[in-house]
Amino acid sequence: MPSEDSATEKISAKSYTEKSLFIPLNGTDRLHLKRFCGGEKGPVAFLLHGSIENGKIFYSSSGKGFAPYLASLGFDVFIADLRGRGQSTPPIGRNSDYGLTESINEELPAFINEIKRIRGDVPQHWIAHSWGGILLLCYYARNPKAAKISSMVFFATKRRITVKGWKKFWILNVSYNLLFRLVIALRGFVETKWFRAGSDNETAKARQQTYDWVTKEEWKGEDGFDYAKTLQNMKLPPILFLAGTNDEVLGHHSDVKLLMEEIQQSNSEFYLAGKSSGNLHDYDHISLLTYHDAPKDHFPYVVQWMQKQNR
Repeated sequence: MPSEDSATEKISAKSYTEKSLFIPLNGTDRLHLKRFCGGEKGPVAFLLHGSIENGKIFYSSSGKGFAPYLASLGFDVFIADLRGRGQSTPPIGRNSDYGLTESINEELPAFINEIKRIRGDVPQHWIAHSWGGILLLCYYARNPKAAKISSMVFFATKRRITVKGWKKFWILNVSYNLLFRLVIALRGFVETKWFRAGSDNETAKARQQTYDWVTKEEWKGEDGFDYAKTLQNMKLPPILFLAGTNDEVLGHHSDVKLLMEEIQQSNSEFYLAGKSSGNLHDYDHISLLTYHDAPKDHFPYVVQWMQKQNR
């Protein structure tokens, strides 16, 4: 284990600092918000992970990932761990009865309010991987004035999965539907270590709500709130949608484009990361964010696009 002095030297050698913040929620839970600060007055970025994930999709213990990359450029970066995931406590278990509804109505407001408490009501860039983009769109649909948003960036975010093939059948129909339901019957929640299918566990309610939204044309909340119709009638901030050419199911470019069509925003842009577009590699659902060449490949384009949207 490194000494306290060596740890301090490691941080000081960086162009940013790291800190874990904890937010109490409902008297029983605690949300983890990781901060990579590249400048106390730098542009604010809020990063949200997707289903069966946690915030470490954006950073590693060795200082790699999109969050440290942004911080090294002067951004003030905040990365959420949704309830029960990552360092948020308690971890998901048999009695965890929350799902997408609570993420939208309770967890996201807590994260956004904490960022505003620290930085004030300054413009924010909202960035998400996969299902995290759907949660941010849902939150914005219900709370368009909750924060000033300069832009949204969605890595491999889809709302429905319409692609065909055996991989889709195995991932969605067999694993996510049948096998996950079996584990829920035995354990009360989705314990992903049984499948090596993700980096964090999932509640029974979140699995059911996610499966419903992924497989049905209708996009409504438990209370009947129509997200698709609401978003179509709003003017959203500029949105950059990215997909990897090797993402065959969970963020296939055709389903990413289907989401773009569903929300009907004229200021949206699509970026396909792959050799056919001039990139160094053909990226998949995870490597789009985690591959070691990403900081010199498509990350610079994302940042340049974000900087153009500042207001």
